[in-house]
Amino acid sequence: MILGLAGWSGSGKTTLIKNLIPELLKINISTSTLKHAHEGFDIDKPGKDSYIHRESGAKEVLISSSNRFALMSEYKDKELSLDKLITKLSPVDLVIIEGWKKENIKKIEVFRREINKPLLAKNDKNIIAIATTDKTIKIKNTVLLDLNNYKEIAMFIKKLIEQENIK
Repeated sequence: MILGLAGWSGSGKTTLIKNLIPELLKINISTSTLKHAHEGFDIDKPGKDSYIHRESGAKEVLISSSNRFALMSEYKDKELSLDKLITKLSPVDLVIIEGWKKENIKKIEVFRREINKPLLAKNDKNIIAIATTDKTIKIKNTVLLDLNNYKEIAMFIKKLIEQENIK
């Protein structure tokens, strides 16, 4: 299942993911994440062999160790679509998408009133739940989740996965 986490900068999306993944693992939901970054981000360091390979023109550079691997792909034309990027991941029960606010995917909005930004759910029909500490929000067809109750959010996601598997 694909599920987006939407919210303004500073709303707590990364904190939610960090605390949610262990809860999902406890209920046997394997999870991968896909994070949108700003243009020009780099995971490589100048002077390292992999950096030199890439800068020399290699289309892809795969770095591997006994614990993990990272595949860097260069493209000059345009960013790959979310659908294409998802195909690069190994199969899991859940892929959490952070970023890509405007994509047509189910999303949980992370909302904090104190950052003084409007609710995205008012204008995004794909937002099915709002994770927040603000109990006064009422938006039709949108579930309110306690932002600090990671177990509750994990169980909500588990139900979504089960419903999707029935279809």
